[in-house]
Amino acid sequence: MSMDTPETSSSIRISEEHNGMRVVSVSADTSANRKEWETAYSLELIEHILRVKGPAWLCDEIMRDEDPSASQSFIRWNVLSYSDREDFAGCRLLDFGSGCGASTMVLSRMFPQTQIVGVELVPEFVEVARRRAEFYGVTDRVRFALSPDSDSLPAGIGNDFDYVVLSGVYEHLLPEERQSVIPLVWSRLRPGGMLFLFETPHRWFPIESHTTVLPFINYLPDFMAHWSARHFSRPYRVNSDISWTGLLRLGIRGGTVREIVSILDGRGAELLTPSYDGVARDQIDLWYQHVVDSVDGRKSQTKRLAMLILKGIKAVTGYALSPYLGVAFRKYESP
Repeated sequence: MSMDTPETSSSIRISEEHNGMRVVSVSADTSANRKEWETAYSLELIEHILRVKGPAWLCDEIMRDEDPSASQSFIRWNVLSYSDREDFAGCRLLDFGSGCGASTMVLSRMFPQTQIVGVELVPEFVEVARRRAEFYGVTDRVRFALSPDSDSLPAGIGNDFDYVVLSGVYEHLLPEERQSVIPLVWSRLRPGGMLFLFETPHRWFPIESHTTVLPFINYLPDFMAHWSARHFSRPYRVNSDISWTGLLRLGIRGGTVREIVSILDGRGAELLTPSYDGVARDQIDLWYQHVVDSVDGRKSQTKRLAMLILKGIKAVTGYALSPYLGVAFRKYESP
């Protein structure tokens, strides 16, 4: 079947395959995103995601759930480097900022004996997430709730979570929200529980790869970063009339370990060191192992060179500078 979306000069084609899969092809007026993906999703679910996310992001949104090198890779390295898979059995997990539920579905597959609650601020995203849970038949142990505002959690989700996950969320919080949201979700953790924060760009990395893909903009004062983003970033990434608050909401300012540690200071938080089969010992390793999962050929060689440079910087300065953060904290047990 084909669908035209003239308002974006795009068309969608969905082809039925003999193996029961569907190939989604997007002809869009942007070069920013994936244009084709083979999926097991039902036609109804594909159409609903299209209505919510639009044609340009349709394949990307499906891919984040189904591609092992996407969210699954991030979660595997940034969660299982701090905790064993068996530890999640019989536990409760809060997926804060669950969006359309792609990463939540990955979590549900990785930890099939875990009760998961996803919370999200956008009603349309919550509806997509619920439809995904219905498609996979996991509504008995995965549910989604709508947050009333950016500084609150939904009523009735409980205060006894064993794990909290923030995947690609922290960078989208405004500075004042970071000071309130992180303590809020931390307060819902049981003693001994763990908070995982990953897939957030490093605030001081030379290239701002999340929002503008511009070099050195991370080092500029806010007003200069705002001007540079509006004038030099490609139009499909940043509109020329966007406000600074809008850029912050898009994620232009990432985070640092020091910032998160300072927010949790005095709240019984222990910063953990990653350890995964002897290959992940710091944030650089966590980032690079995800790269190994997701790229090949010439790109992998370039990334390996970048990893070696970052390791050299760490050897000289003692600072693990990586493109993305991957941190975990454990809540002190009650005395």
